[in-house]
Amino acid sequence: MYDEMLIPYDGSDEGEMGARHGIELAAELGSTVHALYVIDLPGVPRTLSIRDDEAALREEYHEYAAQTLDELEKMAADHGVDCVSATRSGSVSDKILAYAEDEDMDVIVMGSAYRGKLGNVLGGTTDKVVRSTTIPMISKRMGADAQQLDANGK
Repeated sequence: MYDEMLIPYDGSDEGEMGARHGIELAAELGSTVHALYVIDLPGVPRTLSIRDDEAALREEYHEYAAQTLDELEKMAADHGVDCVSATRSGSVSDKILAYAEDEDMDVIVMGSAYRGKLGNVLGGTTDKVVRSTTIPMISKRMGADAQQLDANGK
C-alpha cells in the first residue's frame, strides 16, 4: 500500500514527532522511508546583493542538513526500516511536493505544530503540502500542551 514513504524532516520537535510516527508505520508495513531535508536560505535575491559569507552560510546549512538526516536514518535503522536520504534547496513546500512527485512516493508523512487560531488562518508548510498534493498525506499534529511543555524544557 505505502511502499515508498516520504518524511520531510527539519529536526524540529514536530518534525521528530511526525518522523517517529512515519517510521513506526513504515516498520509495520515494510515500507522504505525517504528522508528529505530542504534548505531554504534566507536573504535577498542574488541580483540585489551577494553576501561575503554566502559560501560559509551555505556550508553551515548543508552540515546541519546532514546531521539532521543522520538522526532520522538512525531512527529508521533502530526500527529495521530502510532509509534513503536527500537534501534539496529552495522553497520547502515546493521541494517536498516536487520530490514526492519525481520519486513516485506513495504517501507523505509530516508533523505539524499547533499554531493557534491565527496560525491556522495563515498556514504553515504542512498545510501548504496538504492543500497542493494529490499524494496521500498523513499529518501528526503536536498539541498546544506538548509544545508548551517542550518550550519550558520539560
